[in-house]
Amino acid sequence: MWIKDELYGEYKVDKVLEELILSDTVQRLKGIHQGGASFLVNEEWNVTRYEHSVGVMLLVKQLGGQIEEQIAGLLHDVSHTAFSHVIDGVLDNLSEDYHEDIFEQVILDSEIPEILEKYDYDYRDILLDDSQWSLLEQPAPELCADRVDYTLRDMYRYGFISLKEAHDFLDEVAVVEGKICVKTIGAAEWFVKTYYTEVIDFFMNPLNIYGNHALSNVLKAALEKGWISLDDFLGQDKEVLLKLQKTDDHIQMLLNELTQDVSIEENKAEFDIHHKGKVRLIDPSVIDGNGLLKSSVLSVEVRKRGQSAYEISKSGRYLKVKRRGDQFG
Repeated sequence: MWIKDELYGEYKVDKVLEELILSDTVQRLKGIHQGGASFLVNEEWNVTRYEHSVGVMLLVKQLGGQIEEQIAGLLHDVSHTAFSHVIDGVLDNLSEDYHEDIFEQVILDSEIPEILEKYDYDYRDILLDDSQWSLLEQPAPELCADRVDYTLRDMYRYGFISLKEAHDFLDEVAVVEGKICVKTIGAAEWFVKTYYTEVIDFFMNPLNIYGNHALSNVLKAALEKGWISLDDFLGQDKEVLLKLQKTDDHIQMLLNELTQDVSIEENKAEFDIHHKGKVRLIDPSVIDGNGLLKSSVLSVEVRKRGQSAYEISKSGRYLKVKRRGDQFG
């Protein structure tokens, strides 16, 4: 089976990966938007968990990761619910890790263990301990395939970087002692800038925050009234939206507000939403002589960007929502 990806090009994948990709569990991710409600407020914000999952698998392969780590990369997000991290807002889960809490159960309830066993793999050996896969996952602020892929994918798709810039960066990536690092401080500075564009300018974009906040309110109300259940979140975005469209007038009103024309402005004195997301920092390791150094040690720019991102994340965004009726009524 050949897989074509907009970032990494075309690759032939092993038979076990082919079966996993074609499984219902992985195919479901085509209907899960990575940005949560973002596609409801801007139809161009449309990257899916499927694209990211296949991308992580291919990046691990490109970096020389063994087949088991490619499998782990492909499957690392299969437990993401409809609307991705919006569920964490619905459940007031500040750690943003609900999908991790249910990961093993989702695997057990799927065809994944059977597919892996067919090829003499045990899901418990591959999927239950990401710490063994040093390309796939690393504690922040290090680089890992997961962070690199979602950053490059979103920023390319949404027009912040070119494909050439993405490829130029990937050409500067190296693997040292099983971990992703970069060859030059220039490449590190470029990725740091791009990463903070992702987590500050996109994740914390006022319209993005509004969409996720508004959808979270809709879903909370629907859960409380019994129109939907947590099990429904194991479907796709569109399936949950169809259920919401069959609910009562109050939930319909909240749903309509989500899709109305709105203007969002930052206003600490008078705000409707105060959003404080998970603090996400990056500090790539750079090859320096015979060893590795944190890019923040080598670059004032990296230090300044990291400090700024930290302060914005800790403070959060204070947002005032103005709807068309408020503005012109």
